[in-house]
Amino acid sequence: MRDRFRCIARVEKTHGRRGEVVTVPVHGLPSLVREGLEVAVVPPALRGSRWHVVAACAADGRHGSLVALDGVHDLDAAESLVGRFLLARVSDLPDDLPLHDAGRLVGRMVRDVETGDEGVIDEVMTGPANDVWVVRGERGELLLPVIEQVVSSVPETGAIEASVPAGLVWEEV
Repeated sequence: MRDRFRCIARVEKTHGRRGEVVTVPVHGLPSLVREGLEVAVVPPALRGSRWHVVAACAADGRHGSLVALDGVHDLDAAESLVGRFLLARVSDLPDDLPLHDAGRLVGRMVRDVETGDEGVIDEVMTGPANDVWVVRGERGELLLPVIEQVVSSVPETGAIEASVPAGLVWEEV
């Protein structure tokens, strides 16, 4: 079976003279670059390997990461990566990625398991502790925290089941 890949970051700029780069998440994803992750740089350079292992990574959570890749040891090599993208195997990414993948969540239906109220995810807001889905429906707007007690999984198709906590109310818009 063939591996599936996902574009997870863009190389934004170089940092220092030792070949480090700053990467930023793409497509509304959280920062997924981590030490030990094997990534492919695309489009690839004409010479050399497109494959690298993340040797070191200092991430601030959502905004970017200072990354050292094996085989990239100087400023010239790092500069050749600026503007390129990093791909990772889907099997190497976190299991809960569907809960945070804004590109695949916006437009999906959410159903409250208690009341049956439904709405559509209009926006995914990222916060320091957890994401929040902005859900809009017939009753208005609901800010739904993405935590295990509220949303445990995202099915491939159909409505996403959520246990809306007591006290959260739909606001009229």
